[in-house]
Amino acid sequence: MVRRGLALAALVGALGLLLASCATDLPARTVEQRYTTAASQFITLTDGTRLHVRDEGNRNGPVLVLVHGSNGALQSWEPWVAALKDTHRLISMDLPGHGLTGPNPARNYSGATYVGVVDELVTRLGIDRFFIAGNSMGGAVAWRYALAHPGKLQGMILIDAAGYPREGEGASNQKPPLIFRLVRTPGVGEFLSTFTTRGLLRSNLEQVFVDDRLVTDAMVNQYFDLLMREGNRQATLDRMRAAPDAPEAWRQISTITVPALIQWGDGDAWIPVSDAARFSRDLRHDRTIIYPGVGHLPQEEAPAASARDAAAFVADVKAGRFVGQ
Repeated sequence: MVRRGLALAALVGALGLLLASCATDLPARTVEQRYTTAASQFITLTDGTRLHVRDEGNRNGPVLVLVHGSNGALQSWEPWVAALKDTHRLISMDLPGHGLTGPNPARNYSGATYVGVVDELVTRLGIDRFFIAGNSMGGAVAWRYALAHPGKLQGMILIDAAGYPREGEGASNQKPPLIFRLVRTPGVGEFLSTFTTRGLLRSNLEQVFVDDRLVTDAMVNQYFDLLMREGNRQATLDRMRAAPDAPEAWRQISTITVPALIQWGDGDAWIPVSDAARFSRDLRHDRTIIYPGVGHLPQEEAPAASARDAAAFVADVKAGRFVGQ
């Protein structure tokens, strides 16, 4: 009886811990009050998406559109904005299913949808020609934008960019991150989504930085709050479980002719640095910079160097002196 009682107590305790970690969504208004700034604006797109945008910096400078990665937000670009705002116009956004934008009304988070979001945004802002920079998933959005609208781009910056398959023909040897594979697994993904914890988020963040000291409590709280914004967890499941809308698009990378800067951290545990060489091989007009001791987010882990190199690339392209490798 004693053993049975102890086992029951342990079970009740475990259930209690699970229930305690079963965090509920945060109302959109609550999260917006925490993370909007004076630069924040919300633009309602034609599909009903209420897009969170920041349009900052020098209105007379070169325009640089910044696209964050999977489960990221526009805050990822704040170090670049701080470094470049005196000389560049910097436009960042929370892609649908992320940050303060929240879910897409049609629950559509395809690459083509994200390319359309970028294009509608620059059109709304009256921007005809610009540079685009994308990190990780945002890098894939950048090169797919170059395929769809080459005449609008002056250049693109690919930062630890997604694009090449992880399995099958042309694949690298590195599998997708474990958390992505778990979220795509029926049942497991729902469990992880329901029992979201700051500890799990901290563990994932520590994988994308080489220097774990950069993963502060403030950073973890920000990622947690933005993920918990109502609708974002379900959007993550929808996005990661959807079939790729253009699984063969990577074969067209070699047709891109706009000048490209490839930036990569040599310690990237999520997308191998060997993919930087693949982009460099396939692109016709590129410059590649590898950052030693840096992980998946050079714009955050090496902000001064990566922003400086981005500014030099933009200046060289505009002056007609860009020379690729």
